[in-house]
Amino acid sequence: MTIQIQEVVREAFTTGCLTVEAETQLRQLLQMTKYSGEEIRAFVRLQEAVMEGMVVQQSRERTPQFVTKY
Repeated sequence: MTIQIQEVVREAFTTGCLTVEAETQLRQLLQMTKYSGEEIRAFVRLQEAVMEGMVVQQSRERTPQFVTKY
């Protein structure tokens, strides 16, 4: 069974986070030439959710920097 864009999007909405692994999967899936309009709509909904802050894009999160004084 091949994973679909909608499955990756569903997982991101469920967890509230688009992981780096999921981003890689999406890139690979979008490079394919055959996908439905429904798949593209799911991807667009995910993009909107990321822009609105409803889903966090893990690759764009900043890791807190800790400063150690000696």
